[in-house]
Amino acid sequence: MGEIKRHPPWLKVKIPSGKSYHKIKGLLEKFRLHTICENAMCPNIAECWSAGAATFMILGDVCTRRCGYCNVKTGMPKSVDPDEAMNVALAVKELGLSYVVITSPTRDDLADGGANAFADTVKEIKHLTNCKVEVLVPDFKADKDSVKKVIDADPDVFGHNLEIVKELFKEVRPKGNYNASLKVIRMAKEMANIKTKSGFMVGLGETETEIIQTMKDLKAAGCDFITLGQYLQPTKVHHPVIKYYTPDEFAKFKKIGQELGFAHVESGPLMRSSYGAQEFLKG
Repeated sequence: MGEIKRHPPWLKVKIPSGKSYHKIKGLLEKFRLHTICENAMCPNIAECWSAGAATFMILGDVCTRRCGYCNVKTGMPKSVDPDEAMNVALAVKELGLSYVVITSPTRDDLADGGANAFADTVKEIKHLTNCKVEVLVPDFKADKDSVKKVIDADPDVFGHNLEIVKELFKEVRPKGNYNASLKVIRMAKEMANIKTKSGFMVGLGETETEIIQTMKDLKAAGCDFITLGQYLQPTKVHHPVIKYYTPDEFAKFKKIGQELGFAHVESGPLMRSSYGAQEFLKG
């Protein structure tokens, strides 16, 4: 894969610090929880944690797939922690959060892909708090029953990320399926009057035409909210960055998304699907 390219100046980020950052760090250790913020090396972790926002990763920190862009560990995951849903809810309550995102690694080892765990976590949070809950689920292999389990728990936003354009799936997401991912979003939209969300990264070798077509495919699948962000190579063994898009190029993609009719579009070099998630419902 080669050495990691030096980032352009518009990709500089803050070093994690501050009282809220350390409070969240402490609570994660106390309740034995994980966040995608840490596991995926999110560039916005300092800003979000210092503002008291975090995306909880349930079902452990080991993924059963190996995608070329992702820093989450891969292998055989441990069994599901029966106390995890309650522990997440207790952490959300202790932090006083008004909006939380719940995600997970892909768990192909579980019959329902982890859908029950998502449903239980949503229910526990809503039982203990008034916090709004966004779920960011894996593809569940496009299983309708798994999607329905999550929808029936009544999350406020249902999200599933494409991550990359269709043309890169075979190389970068060999165990994923572009059409199955679109189907997950479509099923959720058909099952309930719920806001749907997806996101993908650019900079892995896609063309502008492919980016725009991906946006069109998401719109046709019933997706309401989308995010576009710059891919950043986590280590030298991961897929290399082929291109760094400029802020002006991201602004162009945002305008195209708005013209396609999405209810909310966020597009920027440091944009990640969970960043500023609470703002999407405000329109």
